[in-house]
Amino acid sequence: MIKKGMRRQIVLHYILVVFVALLLVETIFLLAIRTYYYDSIYSKITTHISAGETFVKYEFSAERSPNQLLNLLDFFNLEYTELEVLTLNGDIITSSTGFQPDRTITTSDVPEAVGGSVGRWVGRQAGTNESVMAVSKMVQINSHETYILRYLTSMEGVNKDLLNLTLLSIGIGAAVMSIVVLFSFGLANSIVRPLNNITAVSAQMAKGKFTTRIKGDYRYEIAELASTLNYMADEIVRSNQIKDDFISSISHELRTPLTSIKGWSETLISGGYDPEETKLGMGIISKESDRLIGLVEEILDFSKLQQNEMKLSITQVDIKVLLQETLLNIWAKAEKKRIHLLLECEETIYIRGDANRLKQVFLNLVDNAVKFSPEDSSIVLSAERLSNTEMAVIVRDSGIGISEAHLSRVRDRFFQVDALNGGTGLGLAISQQIVELHNGKLEMDSELGKGTQVTVILPLDDVQEEKA
Repeated sequence: MIKKGMRRQIVLHYILVVFVALLLVETIFLLAIRTYYYDSIYSKITTHISAGETFVKYEFSAERSPNQLLNLLDFFNLEYTELEVLTLNGDIITSSTGFQPDRTITTSDVPEAVGGSVGRWVGRQAGTNESVMAVSKMVQINSHETYILRYLTSMEGVNKDLLNLTLLSIGIGAAVMSIVVLFSFGLANSIVRPLNNITAVSAQMAKGKFTTRIKGDYRYEIAELASTLNYMADEIVRSNQIKDDFISSISHELRTPLTSIKGWSETLISGGYDPEETKLGMGIISKESDRLIGLVEEILDFSKLQQNEMKLSITQVDIKVLLQETLLNIWAKAEKKRIHLLLECEETIYIRGDANRLKQVFLNLVDNAVKFSPEDSSIVLSAERLSNTEMAVIVRDSGIGISEAHLSRVRDRFFQVDALNGGTGLGLAISQQIVELHNGKLEMDSELGKGTQVTVILPLDDVQEEKA
């Protein structure tokens, strides 16, 4: 007995479908053969009767002679059949066997013959219980003599042949079913074995062994399933690697300001320094504290976005004013590298959004542009309408650019193009999610060594024309 499972279901369903199909085919085939045999016998008798009727009027005189019935038997007699001459009431007058039983034929073929058609009846003959076919036809000998000719033939031989044919068909069907069973097991195994292999590998992955891979030359949906699981494992390994790199990076990012804060704190506590040195130390402590706060806030923002807990305070936002504030906040950092910041926004553009979160996005984009741009270069921050429903903010620099391989991953969480420049690798990931919360899009276009352009597309405010 096959244990419960997919293999059992496949085998049983396959066998059931083939069995039902075979049963229908064999039933139709046997019925067709039986009908053919029976109709052939019936057709042979009716043809014989029709041929005899054509010459009846030339063989018999107008008045019945003593030998007329005997001539009738001789003329219509058919080999392997018994011919009975009946009255219209079904009484037997004579028969080709010479017996004249005193009985009346009541089978259905006689009334049909009286009605003018060729009667046919198949059944068991009374007394002998033999399977027979009776074919009856009314024949008019002359103007006043009408008889019913009834042919009676045994069907035992035909039925025996049909039985043998039935047994042969059953044997063939059994052989076919045996082959089907073997094929069904093969089919079931071809599906179940790969699935069992995939299940075993998946169990290993569930235990944390993500280096395990599904191996095998599978096809169709099973191949897609195996590829999907392998891809999932690759992504988990990559995510774990990114996470490990992030932990290493964030540890370094946290250690650096903490070291500075601890060092200057201990130095200032020891005393004996002039006011200038004390002011310098306090400035470093304040700067590194701000840096720590920024790192923590970035991690908290990312956590909120991942858990869909970030709430937006939606108001009407003047993009031009927001971009001016962004440049003022980043101006000091750009001045240290002698980078020239340009704002291109000739008209007032309003959108619906969270001003603080959008400012966070633009600050991050401009800060990245400053970080990766050479000294004495320019960064252009522009805003323009794209249509009646959309506008775009564009940050364009002439910095080091991003390679094509890195461009597709630069917005992934924890990914850093250049780990030496510091950071958590979350800035662009957070920026993209904030833009998406505003029903917008963040697009990047870059060429290595020539610069980068980042475009933020946002929906316009429906009532901006009134405000303008």
